[in-house]
Amino acid sequence: MPESLLTPLPYAYSEQPALSGWLRRQPEDFVVEEILGFEPEGEGEHVFLWIEKTGLNTQQVADRIARLAKLAAHQVSYSGMKDRHAVTRQWFSVHLPGHKELDWQLLADPQINVLKSVRHLRKLRRGVHKANRFIIRISDIEGDCAELNQRLTKMAKRGVPNYFGEQRFGIDGANIVKAQQLFAGSFKAKRHQRGLYISAARSLLFNQLLASRVKAKNWNSPIGGELLMLSGSHSVFLQADEPDLADRLSAADIHLTGPMYGQASSLCCADAVAELEQTILSSYPDLLAGLEREGLKAERRALRAIPEDLSWQIDKQHITLNFTLVSGCFATAVVRELVDYKICRQ
Repeated sequence: MPESLLTPLPYAYSEQPALSGWLRRQPEDFVVEEILGFEPEGEGEHVFLWIEKTGLNTQQVADRIARLAKLAAHQVSYSGMKDRHAVTRQWFSVHLPGHKELDWQLLADPQINVLKSVRHLRKLRRGVHKANRFIIRISDIEGDCAELNQRLTKMAKRGVPNYFGEQRFGIDGANIVKAQQLFAGSFKAKRHQRGLYISAARSLLFNQLLASRVKAKNWNSPIGGELLMLSGSHSVFLQADEPDLADRLSAADIHLTGPMYGQASSLCCADAVAELEQTILSSYPDLLAGLEREGLKAERRALRAIPEDLSWQIDKQHITLNFTLVSGCFATAVVRELVDYKICRQ
């Protein structure tokens, strides 16, 4: 794997954060709550479970649900993967047609708390939840906090680079290595792992493109030929000579986008953006070829993530952040602009 894949990504608001600290000293330092965006209907073939978990990943909880219900793994679903070293609340769905009911409290233990169960007409599908709410505590802060309030205010308005977090790539980029081996035919992944490695490859390419724009200081301003995304949707359109473009970007009505690589669609970026993306992506021919063989459709992802309802508390040794991000964005993209953090791996 090229050495450059492991180099740190550039920051938007400084060369390097002036603060250092620890993330995830204990699970309660990283709290995530899924915002579904709709209410289960109260009837149907699928049971929706609202579960709080601690020290478990999402798949581990899904496996426990499947064992209790005596179902195959594919009959238990969820919208998003949530962190293991955290306290997280998220929805799961279980396919239980008819009037069969189970005592879901049998799942309860020190790591799982079943908060609610309700029926719904359809299964929970990947990526359908609207957003995630975070409460993050960074401990053992060292450095100068003098500019922290000002930076947080800027971030609340302008957002942060929408990088995929380091957890997407595994320890020391192991998931990228597996993707390369998978594409080369020297490794056969299990079904549930294959998607993880393919996703890591696409995420790496996006991060490299975004990093180049952050370094050039144009990650938040158009350079020509942009594919723009309407806020709150995945609808994209090609940049035109719109007199209010700058105002719409400033108001977060629209966002610049970058590539989630796959087979080309009819709508493509142009001009300076097309040239830049071609230059960056062509450095990774093995990943491009592998993703094309997988038959993935090209998609776009916003270049920035804007933390909504951002609030914070600062004392001499701790920073506590409260904010909401739309689904698919990583909380660590916000934290990294403030603190050069280390993760306590338990």
